[in-house]
Amino acid sequence: MTNDVSHYPEVRLAELVMPNHTNHHGTLFGGHALGLMDHAGWVAATRCARRTMVTVASDRVEFKVPVRAGQLVELVARVTRVGRTSVTVGVDMYAEDVATGERKLATSGSFVFVAIGDDGRPVPVEGGRS
Repeated sequence: MTNDVSHYPEVRLAELVMPNHTNHHGTLFGGHALGLMDHAGWVAATRCARRTMVTVASDRVEFKVPVRAGQLVELVARVTRVGRTSVTVGVDMYAEDVATGERKLATSGSFVFVAIGDDGRPVPVEGGRS
């Protein structure tokens, strides 16, 4: 079986960074950024598996440039792997200056989600690896 994930659509979510999302430096709090990325990744994984999905890991999250209050962030999530019970999603967060339209890749990372049944145990993902 091949693990062709090209047919899964990417997920895009956008949010305005408000002052209450920032740290004492006036930049987006890392925990809030991770929450947004996890959310976008979860949507992509859930659309892929059509199951109840839970986050089990994040990997290589890199904060590349600071994001300031008043900027838009756009999250782009893409399924990169489908396993027997798991879906791996790559998530990029772009920061956009609303006045100029300038965009920069601010943060990127990978998230792993597992499909679970009503009992909370892992269940197979439709079309996943056997």
